[in-house]
Amino acid sequence: MSSSSSSPSTRPLDLAASSAMPTAIPSAIVTVAATTVWTGPDRARDVDAPMVDPDPDLAAWLAAMDDQPDPEGGRLGLHGRVLTQLLEGEPVTVVGADDTGAWSHILAPWQPSPGSDGGYPGWVPSAHLTTTSADGIRDAAGPMATGPVSEPVGDRNNDQEHPALGLAREHLGLRYLWGGLTPLGLDCSGLVHHTWRRFGIVVPRDAYAQAEACEPVELGAERSGDLYFFAHPGARVHHVGIVVTPGHMVHASETGRVLVEEALREDRLETLVAAGRLPAP
Repeated sequence: MSSSSSSPSTRPLDLAASSAMPTAIPSAIVTVAATTVWTGPDRARDVDAPMVDPDPDLAAWLAAMDDQPDPEGGRLGLHGRVLTQLLEGEPVTVVGADDTGAWSHILAPWQPSPGSDGGYPGWVPSAHLTTTSADGIRDAAGPMATGPVSEPVGDRNNDQEHPALGLAREHLGLRYLWGGLTPLGLDCSGLVHHTWRRFGIVVPRDAYAQAEACEPVELGAERSGDLYFFAHPGARVHHVGIVVTPGHMVHASETGRVLVEEALREDRLETLVAAGRLPAP
């Protein structure tokens, strides 16, 4: 997944800086299993009602979208509406609300985003949050509430399979979900973010930002657990996959509609622009 805006900076981000907790102090935690982050408080459609309900039902939301006769009324229609998702216990900084108070404008510090020092910005139903102190956030969210772990890039035997692949393969066959960050639906960068978060390492949320945060790896020198990045000429990175072996990857494919492990097809090779390495678990 890559949100739309101007062309990216070509300057790589410092790995330690990109995986450090932003300075904004979280003021609330997510108290539902998952909440979807929207581009605005008026962006949810009628079909999205199960997900914006005070007691959201992710499975019912996906079923309702998949039952739409027009794809634009279902998952494809999430473009421009949905940004990401937050998981239960995840801290947020509430920076505002709509006129009714039903929607909160938040920053998500565990999902770093270039241009937003406090984390990924967006809107969530206020009923999905509970305001609490920093101590309350630590108690509710567990050890990750102390902040993402910043690790050096580890040295592994080139023939050793990266543990990220085992986690990613758990989701093979899962349907693609724009902005998805749960085992019920993932997008390409969501798969990467979700996988590394399970190691206790938080990396940027979007594909282009993940490319900027990685240690560059020369194409042809990539190894298991590295990332492949894809972009069209003159545009920023729009897709990412986890390297299995050179020329093969696990990725959440919107065009293929499911999460797959496969060799790089010709159309993928035409848009392959870089490889990179994230901090090791």
